[in-house]
Amino acid sequence: MEKQCVGIDISKDYLDCCIGWIDSEQNHKLQKNKRFSNNEIGFKALLHWVSDLCITENLVYVMEATGVYYEHLIYYLTENNCKASVLLPNMVKHYVKSLNIKTKTDKVDAEVLCRLGLERKLDFWRSPSKIIRELKFLSREYREIKYKINQVKNQLHVRFYSHKCPENTERRLKKQISLLETQAMEIEAEIRTLVMTDSSFYDKIQRVCTIPGVSFITIVCIVSETNAFALISNAKQLTSYAGLDVQHNQSGNRQGKTRISKKGNRFIRHALYMPALCASRFNPTMKLFYTHLTERKAAKKIAVTAVARKLLCLMYVLWKKDEEFIVNYEEHKNTDRVSPV
Repeated sequence: MEKQCVGIDISKDYLDCCIGWIDSEQNHKLQKNKRFSNNEIGFKALLHWVSDLCITENLVYVMEATGVYYEHLIYYLTENNCKASVLLPNMVKHYVKSLNIKTKTDKVDAEVLCRLGLERKLDFWRSPSKIIRELKFLSREYREIKYKINQVKNQLHVRFYSHKCPENTERRLKKQISLLETQAMEIEAEIRTLVMTDSSFYDKIQRVCTIPGVSFITIVCIVSETNAFALISNAKQLTSYAGLDVQHNQSGNRQGKTRISKKGNRFIRHALYMPALCASRFNPTMKLFYTHLTERKAAKKIAVTAVARKLLCLMYVLWKKDEEFIVNYEEHKNTDRVSPV
């Protein structure tokens, strides 16, 4: 027996589990299925059930990121020193198509996850730090508040230019805007206070903040959504995670339209849009890049998206290298290479 895997299909109330093994000749067998409740009692019963089945050290738990219902289980398994992987639903969906399975039940989904875990080499899930977890909640809340402010301001604009709008309606809308803006300031203050509790973490964010056009809140959002780039190994993987990777559509002599996939973290894409607009105007490097693209492409939004992708990769590089942004980086690098006379 080379590897064992427990595939877990997660719903709001239940965990449907399937355990199987694979040997060195790639022969695999699905052994048993069982259902547990999606709470701490069910988690303990799951570990007890697994321990009774003569499990080897090469045991992996595989589950799908089903909303937020998987979070309690993955944190429980990590705290009990279990190896676990969380897969994107898109990946599991395409794997099911490759198996040509037409039936869809919780039991079948658990068996599919078990087979996938046995056949593939998966990255293990890493628990984010307490700061990263809290920043993720706060940054998402901040963005939602900002969205609501714009929504209410648009409503106020419509009421203001409508014929004989009641004064009380305008008063209530202005009160909503004032309340939301106060809440946004409170959340931003909480974010800054939380980041400053860790001096090294704060210093790294400040170095990335040296990129012209990128704000403190944007960087906090990117770092929290990617778990400080913990599982990111290269820029291509990062852009794919954010849904900014390019999809080509070509077959034979037909050349279809090229676009970004948008199959990734939408919070990252939303956080990068306004910084991309600012960087295309005030960041000399990005402005030159944006100008060259607009000369070749009719739609300016394509250039803005390309700038957003470039900004994301730049943040990743500066974070990993723990360096500040240098405007004329190529000239600076060539100067450093010149040996003194």
